[in-house]
Amino acid sequence: MGIPSRLRSVGVQLGALSRIARHIPEIRRGGHASASLLLERNAEKYPDAPAIRYLDEVYTWAEFEAHANRWAHVLVGRGIAHGDVVSLVMDNRPEYLFALMGAIQLRAVVACVNTNLSGSALAHAIGVARPRIVVAGSEHEGAVRDVLGSAQEGSVQTPLLVQADRGASASPDFADDELRAARSTRIGNLRPLTEEAMTYLYTSGTTGLPKAAIVTNQRFLATAYGFGKILHEATHEDVIYVALPLYHGTGQWGGFGASLATGACLALRRKFSASSFWSDVVAFGATRFTYIGELCRYLLLQPETPYEKQHGVRVVVGNGLRPDVWGPFQSRFGIPLIREFYGATEGNAPLANLEGRPGMLGRLGMGQAVIACDPETGTPTRDARGRCTRVERAGDTGLLVGKVSRLATFDGYVDAKATEAKVLRDVFKKGDAWFNTGDLVTLHEDDWVAFADRVGDTFRWKGENVSTSEVATLVNRAPGVLESNVYGVVVPQSDGRAGMASLRVAPDFDLQAFAEHVARELPKYARPLFLRLEEGIRVTSTFKHQKVDYRNEGFDPSRVSSPLFVLVGDRYAPLDAALYEQIRSGELVPG
Repeated sequence: MGIPSRLRSVGVQLGALSRIARHIPEIRRGGHASASLLLERNAEKYPDAPAIRYLDEVYTWAEFEAHANRWAHVLVGRGIAHGDVVSLVMDNRPEYLFALMGAIQLRAVVACVNTNLSGSALAHAIGVARPRIVVAGSEHEGAVRDVLGSAQEGSVQTPLLVQADRGASASPDFADDELRAARSTRIGNLRPLTEEAMTYLYTSGTTGLPKAAIVTNQRFLATAYGFGKILHEATHEDVIYVALPLYHGTGQWGGFGASLATGACLALRRKFSASSFWSDVVAFGATRFTYIGELCRYLLLQPETPYEKQHGVRVVVGNGLRPDVWGPFQSRFGIPLIREFYGATEGNAPLANLEGRPGMLGRLGMGQAVIACDPETGTPTRDARGRCTRVERAGDTGLLVGKVSRLATFDGYVDAKATEAKVLRDVFKKGDAWFNTGDLVTLHEDDWVAFADRVGDTFRWKGENVSTSEVATLVNRAPGVLESNVYGVVVPQSDGRAGMASLRVAPDFDLQAFAEHVARELPKYARPLFLRLEEGIRVTSTFKHQKVDYRNEGFDPSRVSSPLFVLVGDRYAPLDAALYEQIRSGELVPG
């Protein structure tokens, strides 16, 4: 990057800081700023302006506050007070935000539960938060009732309060009659402290069970202003479209938080739909939207529609947009500016690519570093003194860490042991503490960084480290490949893990052409030795590829019903039970 580009980059960052400078004192510890205060301000400043659009419904800021106040009165009537936890299990709809903001007004903590969970995982997510009450949408009433008895071992069953969905039949636990009778005024002068917990957002643990990350009012406000004022650069005249779940950080902060911070209208869809996306955007008059994971790839795979050229979107904000998708997505849909960000729900090392540079997360800031590590395990490499080493050469990959300080806090999880496990100590000097993001990034010139892999996704084969992200990028370019999920699998009688790819393919996909593509584009050690052809690849609720189950199932035909193939020489052969036994015994070596 030349000097003019560097200066332009600095200018962009200074401009971004100027947009939130006046809000920085507001976020200090010991103050009373909160999401509840922002809602109150918007109701006073923009009472008749649209705050939420959903289906054919429109709620003004004044109406939003009134509904939140009613929820606060109902929850007080149910015994909820300062410090209590309310678990919220509901799809994206206005009532989610009404209940959320009503509870926050009381200085309660809202545990935002993933609505895709069921059984023991749902019981764990509810139980770990120790809620005083569970608020569920009627669309999830059955799943919640099934687990409430087991959600908190050794305690009485947690009371359930159900919010009816549109058209739902009456139930004794429905809150609707209480809400209609409740007052729409605020309860007294309750003012949450900025450093108090506001919500619990869940992130996956190493066991696969969700961990409850603590989000304080301070953290929410900082991210809300960052998304609203810096990334979206929105005003009260904008409309931010959100089809991502509100229980997730990107939907809650990048959508709802940005709306609260700027007065922009939030256009909600219950769940993402690739086929209805652009018609929604046009119907709502959206000027911005949020994305994550593979959402943009799914949109590219859709047939062309007139709506994709009729929209008024000026900026899109999200994370996980792969370099091979960035250009085609921006070109086809006419998006003027894509702003990629990076940040874990509980982390303290956020990055933002304000300049729309394809493939980059942003530039390292103060208190952020990339350190040398074992790419398979993520274990930091330490010298004779026990200190870590910074990665400083462009093109090298390492572990991204963020220094824990009074300004860059790590509030951790409800589980104290899980919190401590994410902290690296004595990194550069005795006594310092750094948050371990668990992500590998590649350093570029002028401290720009690009995502490389999640720790554990990189695997080692034939003495070489293989990045699943890099392999997937090249595999996706093969003719007929619509989507790929690359991971490493254990091969008996061999060291390390071999590459395997689950593919969703077009009808004209040609296996031999694919074999020729990977032979041409990838070194031998990085080629997928095993293939699994799927009608649909498993993803999380936020469109991130699931890998743990795929890795565990491997290439065993007795565990996998999808078509399996193994690379033998220069072609992929169908993998049946007999061939599997030859591989397992070491009689046949793939590749």
